[in-house]
Amino acid sequence: MAKPLLLAALLLTYAVCALSLHPCPPCGTTAVPYPLSTAANCGDQSYKIRCVAGKLLFDSSNNTYPITSISPSIQRLTIAPSPLLPNACVAADLPSNGLQLNPDGPFNVSSGNTILYLNCTQSITESHLNCTQASLCHSYVNATGGACCNVPCCELHSGGTIRRIRMRLSGCRAYTSFVDLDPGLPVNKWPQPAVALRWALPPEPTCVVQADCGSGSTCEPDRSSNGGIKVNRCFCNSGLRWDPVAGLCSQ
Repeated sequence: MAKPLLLAALLLTYAVCALSLHPCPPCGTTAVPYPLSTAANCGDQSYKIRCVAGKLLFDSSNNTYPITSISPSIQRLTIAPSPLLPNACVAADLPSNGLQLNPDGPFNVSSGNTILYLNCTQSITESHLNCTQASLCHSYVNATGGACCNVPCCELHSGGTIRRIRMRLSGCRAYTSFVDLDPGLPVNKWPQPAVALRWALPPEPTCVVQADCGSGSTCEPDRSSNGGIKVNRCFCNSGLRWDPVAGLCSQ
């Protein structure tokens, strides 16, 4: 029994030595897995989030949303959608046109979201969205009541390629979203509202000098970089491979 434990310990030690960038420390009680970054000295700087008073926050192109969960094995985090303004079927992020992700960034609106658009104009109800009486949005507004009761609404199942949930006065003024929703459940059994975002697997970390890399990798030019911009990365040494989930070189 001692030998397998010793071997596992040696492998773990080797993997840590080959680490190119360290994962960030926990934010409160929540782990911050690689490549997510809460500081300049940890994670991948293309995957920035924030830790404020022990709570994780996600900054979109135009707003800030609380992070409610992180699932590194499937590269997914969930955020709380924008709340409604008091006594109105209007999203608080309407002035900034809803949730807008950086089109050049590593995050997109993941598949698995059931997005309910609320308080929509007629031009939207005649669009490609499901705005029929059979739409889940009608089940939702009828069950929850409030300011969004009896307003036109629509439903969309995200496919993992969109980078925004758009709000506008001439379209829909409010929204909510549910992740991995079972449409057969009654509304009072639905999960808490959330928007799932997926991040692209990160490439090897960038570097300027060899000291920026771990002992298991070498700072070399990235010959696949586009746009003529020269970029150096910490490429794993012979016999090792880049693990983008763990953020290290391993056997």
